[in-house]
Amino acid sequence: MADTWTYQPPPGDPVVLHHDRDTIVVDKPSGLLSVPGRGDHQHDSALSRVTALFGTAYAVHRLDLDTSGILVFATRRKAERDLFRQFRERTVAKTYLARVHGVLDVDEGVIDLPLKRVQGAPRSEVCHTHGRPARTRFVVHSRAPGSTLVWLHPQTGRSHQLRVHLLALGHPILGDRFYAPRPVVAAAPRLMLHATELAFDHPFSGERLHIRAPAPFLDPIPLPEVRP
Repeated sequence: MADTWTYQPPPGDPVVLHHDRDTIVVDKPSGLLSVPGRGDHQHDSALSRVTALFGTAYAVHRLDLDTSGILVFATRRKAERDLFRQFRERTVAKTYLARVHGVLDVDEGVIDLPLKRVQGAPRSEVCHTHGRPARTRFVVHSRAPGSTLVWLHPQTGRSHQLRVHLLALGHPILGDRFYAPRPVVAAAPRLMLHATELAFDHPFSGERLHIRAPAPFLDPIPLPEVRP
């Protein structure tokens, strides 16, 4: 699948959730890069679209191409440095929603598994010997036949952390073309992962901002049985 994939971002401007003289917060759609990627046809991104709307903007964090939800930009270098610091020091509170394959039999828990990047591939994997610490707290939102909607609270920010942690738990995210079995990929039209809440300190006033963006996939998705 990865060999035949082409970048086809959705049209239109991202929904603006918050805008002031220091910050711009948008709801990035699935399928749109956070920042320009490699290749002649990947200059279009959330950053380029925000810049076209507002002028100068600086990316302070990223969401995966397939992940939708809250994305923060700074409009001034001083604000960029402060927001970078907050993400680096993990004072930014992040909440995601994911619809995963199968019905979780526990209501909440913590996935504490170290991760490392796979050499030569845009993927990560669990690695107990050379991996970096990675922790994800999960809480069940609701259950449906064949799938579960879960809140995810990453306590670290490793590449593909949520995808790999849920895969290791035995409940891959629906539509995950990198990690899920083919029937689980085919069971959804996109990756069912959405950054739904974000809280950070405003880089100028220090006020704690709480931004929310509803997930576009709250309705249950019927799943075929997946056999090993």
